[in-house]
Amino acid sequence: MRKSLRLRKYRVIYQSVLMENLQYAANIAMGFISFAIIIFVFIQLWNYIYSSPGELIAGYDKAQMIWYVMITETIWFGAPSHVVTRQVAADIRGGNIAYLIGKPYHYCLYCLARYTGGWSIQLPMFALLAAGLGMVLVGPLPRFRPLALLAAIPVVIAGITIDAVLRLCISMISFWIEDSAPFQWLYSKLLLVVGTLFPVEIFPEALQPLVKLTPVYTVCYGPAKLIVDFSTEKYLEILLAQALYLGAAWGLMLFLYGKGAKKLYVNGG
Repeated sequence: MRKSLRLRKYRVIYQSVLMENLQYAANIAMGFISFAIIIFVFIQLWNYIYSSPGELIAGYDKAQMIWYVMITETIWFGAPSHVVTRQVAADIRGGNIAYLIGKPYHYCLYCLARYTGGWSIQLPMFALLAAGLGMVLVGPLPRFRPLALLAAIPVVIAGITIDAVLRLCISMISFWIEDSAPFQWLYSKLLLVVGTLFPVEIFPEALQPLVKLTPVYTVCYGPAKLIVDFSTEKYLEILLAQALYLGAAWGLMLFLYGKGAKKLYVNGG
């Protein structure tokens, strides 16, 4: 009963942000323009790189490569991270965290509930746009299986959650340094350049094991790979990696938050 009441608090937070985003769906749609432009640019880039439709690069044909980029860009645009980056850092630097710590909920879970409420609306909207653009400009994904998409949904959700928890960990650095923004920038560029724009297989074989150890494998590569080229073996491998990454990141987040909150109390807020 007590556990149910605790979960209810975060469900209410999630629902309130969900309703807020529904009311401002038109504002979210404004991001479609920049998203469509980026997708169009990458389609033209890969059309130029592939000399023929049947050519394979790192095991991907042209349609698979373009769809891979569209899926990762959809996740990038559909799950904006400002709630767990700029907002958390601002709460800590501005001292608002001292007020929020006293609330009857865990601050980190509060941030994750708000973040989830936001992307629950935005991600499906961008996914529908990407699907429409893909079908018109690229054509259907070769050997696509609808069941693969259903199987990939929990992997997408887990990847977004891992990303949010890692960004929260970086934001918690603001308890000790003035600005965590440079670290957020480095992390974002790692995801963008290494995972969003290119699949793991495109890197030299010597570097691929190293890339698989980074968040790229669980946040960007895994969800997109399973949609464009599903296999049961890869599915289980990615799920295991996500479970390990989420467990480690979650533990680190709680550790940093506990240390930061203790530091706040010792210094008198």
